[in-house]
Amino acid sequence: MHHIAIMKKSWGLLPRIFSGQKMVESRWFKNKHTPWDKVREGDTLWFKNTGEPVTLKATVTKVLQFADLNEEKKNEVLKKYGQSDLGLSGPIPKEVANYFENKKYCLLVFFQDVQAVKPFQINKRGFGAMAAWICVEEIDRVKLSK
Repeated sequence: MHHIAIMKKSWGLLPRIFSGQKMVESRWFKNKHTPWDKVREGDTLWFKNTGEPVTLKATVTKVLQFADLNEEKKNEVLKKYGQSDLGLSGPIPKEVANYFENKKYCLLVFFQDVQAVKPFQINKRGFGAMAAWICVEEIDRVKLSK
């Protein structure tokens, strides 16, 4: 399975992923939705910033899912994985902290072997204009050829 993680450009995460500073992608939800229960070890994970082409690729090594989160459990997840794996150093920026508010589910996708790829655009038709994660059997299904 192939997954495209669409990142907020303003958070500056792609350089941290490429440098190895960030080795886990987290997704936090109020309700379970894609990619909950869809990501597996060995899957291919592609990264792109919103409005930009896909530029990075990695291999999924582990997936953790946390349900029924309250503030205490959420803080435990952030304390255990935040600085070392998620690339959060120092105080968490307000914009990022707001992202965690009122979330009941957390998905952590560990990855390795990050590689820069020849940039390519994708077709999000059928996934929703606001989709932040896309799951497909083959990347060629959404990859736009020039």
